[in-house]
Amino acid sequence: MDIQAIRRDFPILKRQINGYPLIYFDNAATTQKPNQVIDAVTDFYQNHNGNVHRAVHELSLEATELYEQSREEIAKFINAKEPSELVFVRGTTEAINLVAYSWGLSNLNKGDEVLLSLMEHHANIVPWEITSKIKRFTIKYASVKPDGTLDYEDFESKITNKTKIACLSHVSNVTGIINDVKSVAKIAHDHGVLMLVDGAQSVPHLSVDVQDLGMDFLAFSGHKMLGPTGIGVFYGKEEMLKKMPPFMGGGEMIKEVSYSQGHGQCSISWNDLPWKFEAGTPNISGAIGLAAAVRYLKSLGLDNVLAHEKTLAKYAIECMNECQNVNIYGPSDLTKKLGIIPFGLKGFSSHEAAAAFNEYGIMMRSGFHCAQPLHELFKLESSIRASFYIYNTEAEIDSFIEVIKEFNQI
Repeated sequence: MDIQAIRRDFPILKRQINGYPLIYFDNAATTQKPNQVIDAVTDFYQNHNGNVHRAVHELSLEATELYEQSREEIAKFINAKEPSELVFVRGTTEAINLVAYSWGLSNLNKGDEVLLSLMEHHANIVPWEITSKIKRFTIKYASVKPDGTLDYEDFESKITNKTKIACLSHVSNVTGIINDVKSVAKIAHDHGVLMLVDGAQSVPHLSVDVQDLGMDFLAFSGHKMLGPTGIGVFYGKEEMLKKMPPFMGGGEMIKEVSYSQGHGQCSISWNDLPWKFEAGTPNISGAIGLAAAVRYLKSLGLDNVLAHEKTLAKYAIECMNECQNVNIYGPSDLTKKLGIIPFGLKGFSSHEAAAAFNEYGIMMRSGFHCAQPLHELFKLESSIRASFYIYNTEAEIDSFIEVIKEFNQI
């Protein structure tokens, strides 16, 4: 990949912060947007803005075509069997909530079990904890080894004849470790258990084939893969989606609402897939922007994206290991992780360190990264997280290391 050409596609990278060139190492939180995505969203509002599926005028027809073409393009990107298996949502969080409330409240009862891991993002913990209080099912948590990798033996041992669904992050948003979700899905299916995968950190960085990996459900967010905020994807196998009740009610998700004078009630029939799960006016521009982001990533090649990230992570860790004031957390085997590095800086809290880096124009996340149980397992109050993407360079890492060395002299 021509990184300098890529960088020219991202207008925000021309900014300076406190007189320093912007160095954006917070890509696990959200990514910057290329002109191709910005232009696609702008073009929709300037030339095609109308509501979808609701009118026969030209703008509505154009908006509907662009919206549904985006669904088809993104469905192919993850190799869904049909575009109807792809539901547009606000992001990973809403997608997981959709499963927990739609499938979960309909299928889970007292005595049933849901299996999670201790490396999960809060978005893959909190919805299950909330619904467990409603339906009285049990949640089990598989262990994580001291190096941050999943304890696969413990995960499998916790699957029983009471387990109904297993939920696992494809990639940890704290350590960048890549979980073998294909093997886990096979184990789950061998026990008659469904598999939900949080793909927020995987779909932007590596090829994800839902059929090959054996996912029953997949959730991911557009803003972590160059797309707009407020748009995400919920993938579900068609046979599962057909059985699930709607998550929200309103316009668009119904086929018919008829009032009966005799009964004083309305009878309702649901719309076909996937619109049964898309109540109200959807984020049309977001879907169009996400499709543009998918085209951009495909033009680069996800194998190239992954290779670039791994190269950056290897270089950064080698440089950081030479700094006496840095503690790097998580796995040391770089072949099994993405470009995410959690670390601590001696003498600084994570927030103090992040604020200090900001003074030099270096943007990084500090805190729990919405994964407090994993930090507790590591016995950490918090951490700083550097996360790389397609527009980051070794030269930026050199600047980052120079700042670390300055802190060492304080």
